[in-house]
Amino acid sequence: MYTIKRLWLKKDAQAYQQWVALIEKADLLMNEKVDYTVGIYQEERLIATGSYEKNILKYLVVDKEFQSENLLTKIVQQLIDQLSEENKRHFFVYTNPSNHPIFQAMGFKEIIATKSILFMEQGTPDFQDYLAMLKSKKKKGIGCGIVMNANPFTKGHQYLVECAAKQADQVYLFVLSEDRSEFSFTDRLEMVKQGVAHVKNVTILPTEDYLISSATFPAYFLKEHATEEAAKAQGTLDALLFKEKIAPLLAIESRFVGEEPYSKVTENYNETLKKVFGESLSLIVLPRKCIKNEVISATKVRKALQEDDVQTLQAYLPASTYNYIKDHKYNRGDNT
Repeated sequence: MYTIKRLWLKKDAQAYQQWVALIEKADLLMNEKVDYTVGIYQEERLIATGSYEKNILKYLVVDKEFQSENLLTKIVQQLIDQLSEENKRHFFVYTNPSNHPIFQAMGFKEIIATKSILFMEQGTPDFQDYLAMLKSKKKKGIGCGIVMNANPFTKGHQYLVECAAKQADQVYLFVLSEDRSEFSFTDRLEMVKQGVAHVKNVTILPTEDYLISSATFPAYFLKEHATEEAAKAQGTLDALLFKEKIAPLLAIESRFVGEEPYSKVTENYNETLKKVFGESLSLIVLPRKCIKNEVISATKVRKALQEDDVQTLQAYLPASTYNYIKDHKYNRGDNT
């Protein structure tokens, strides 16, 4: 006889210990946040579990001894029911490719798959809606792609866009939609728009949930906790999605990135992009723009903001970004 119930991982020490043991037995790393967790018990023994964060299903594990009992379906359905109660109608899962038949039978659709990760979704608006939006924004000629967080938009970002614009008919500039940065998506998008307004062959697009998001690439937002193995696997999935689904739709033949001297995750991601793209897409890595022999970085800008270092802000930021931050984030009521 099996019992399914919610697990309160922060409040119930015994449940947490059993959950940890089950997760570790499945060789999963516990470095990602969860909002809701359920478990299936055989008497007092936890034999299956699943969680979600926002609208992403994760940590779906069934003890090997019970994998013929259809428990994964029960776990997933319980999570979906709870998401529906929270009025969430669109959700994602990335899981082992061997689980494809199970999730397909439950109404999930495949977005992309690698040898180790299967990325699927259920609900609307879905990936096909996203592709239709991209198609409606397509311009004539050969395109290149840039994906940036712009947290905030610096002269380095501006330099990258300006260089790309000289080498392609159209620059498709994807701004991360994920709101897990110091500046909101709304603010970052506006800073990008203002910062590239003088470059006429740029089309600005959101990434939604499909490029460098919590669904495709959670390690990007958990750099201090991400293992190299996890970041590589997720980066491969993200790169493959861009190469196979997005680039052909927009006639993108190259992607521009900046050198990454500070973040190991981003540096590895650039290497992954190069490997996955192969001969299909060119990866163009530009040296970082420098001011007085100092490499510009958004990290330095955020530090300068904390320290009220106006001189650094004015040196590293386009006037449009500096004024936007001053008006929206940095307005202390004085003349800075």
